[in-house]
Amino acid sequence: MSAIGTEVLERDREDVVDSSPRWSLPARIGFRFCFAYLLLFCLTFAQILFVFTGVAMRWLPESAIRWQMDVVEPVARWTGEHVFGVDAVIHESGSGDQTIIWVLIFCLLVVAAVVTVTWSVLDRRRAGYGALGGWFVTFLRLCLGGQMLWYGFAKAVPNQMPYPSLTRLLEPYGNLSMTEVLWNQVGASPSYQVLLGIAEVLGGLLLFWPRTATVGAMLSLVSMAQVFVLNMTYDVPVKILSFHLMLIALVVLAPQARRLANVLVLERSSEPATQPSLFRSARANRIAAALQVALGLWTCSGAVYTAGDSWHEYGYGAPKPALYGIWNVTEFTVGGHPLPPLTTEPTRWQRLVFDKFATSYQRMDGAFVPVLADVDTAAGTLTMTAPSTAPDVAPTRVATFTFERPEPDRLTLRGDLGGRPVTLALEEFDLNDLPLRGERFHWIQEVPDLN
Repeated sequence: MSAIGTEVLERDREDVVDSSPRWSLPARIGFRFCFAYLLLFCLTFAQILFVFTGVAMRWLPESAIRWQMDVVEPVARWTGEHVFGVDAVIHESGSGDQTIIWVLIFCLLVVAAVVTVTWSVLDRRRAGYGALGGWFVTFLRLCLGGQMLWYGFAKAVPNQMPYPSLTRLLEPYGNLSMTEVLWNQVGASPSYQVLLGIAEVLGGLLLFWPRTATVGAMLSLVSMAQVFVLNMTYDVPVKILSFHLMLIALVVLAPQARRLANVLVLERSSEPATQPSLFRSARANRIAAALQVALGLWTCSGAVYTAGDSWHEYGYGAPKPALYGIWNVTEFTVGGHPLPPLTTEPTRWQRLVFDKFATSYQRMDGAFVPVLADVDTAAGTLTMTAPSTAPDVAPTRVATFTFERPEPDRLTLRGDLGGRPVTLALEEFDLNDLPLRGERFHWIQEVPDLN
């Protein structure tokens, strides 16, 4: 074979796997523990893997989506009861920091520690884990990329932090929890939320292409560090997941630590910070890179599809009710006798609020009472019921009214409230009179608007 042919053949069969020097003992032990723990974490938390189902997730049965928790829940419940003396059960609340999840993390740590000890004894002669490490980092990189796309599009659309509700705009600031303060702070500035989402989406997209994955991991690390700090300081119940996503970003960057230090800290020239190769053949690595990009595009399509649905279902694109707005009660008559607007009057209403997804009336003492409102614009009727306290309990009727709108900003209700005939005259409040809903940006400000 000619020298040129030999050179071409050798270039096509680059041996790029497991060429690293012998690993130190702490590095080998640390890799074994990280491999066991983070692999178990990603396989256990359903949302990490199911983002890759994309649009198909909508048609998956509930049993397919919950299979991880169906497997680990009994173990976590037993551990919670017998080790910690707590009742570790799943609450369908959306919180990611429930007791059962903390117990599950403990179980994963114990299993990972046992695996690390056993692995270290049985594989003590191993010099390093270059090949396995490459596959492991690739797996973590794709898992991190999926999460960045999912959460990023939830902000970029934006849906994750909706604009403060009408009821929230009327409540005293001191009544808000720390989480509500953060949610409303970000939700009040959609452009800021969109920029946060774009940063996360960009980091996620870059992670799916090996050539740009290092930059994507750096951007994801910065984004997740910010999210984790916000979750810790504003008591957002996603502390466990955000910490682990930040940790995964660090592990993905670990193989590039020396190269990054040379460029960013030591100001030395360095070879490109490329991701670990998976195969000996350059062609196989190119095919693997193409498959990773395809997976990223598929995951991106699922995130976009879900974000679009959320936009129309409960986001800015959701339709407003016919009587949307804040209505101040100017007259309140019971049995033909007007009730004065006194804070000690328990029957009289101060306001009636029709929001996108909730209706409530405000008593004279300032408390808001949520109700379910059924508005029939054709018949001109309004029926209010109290929300059910249990699935098998029928809702209790609060009031039944007929309504008229003599003018666009005037509303008259007549009907029955608690078995008594009532008549209400209401006037629509101009939402633009609220500073948060009024003029939102000024190029020139002589005095900061901090009042």
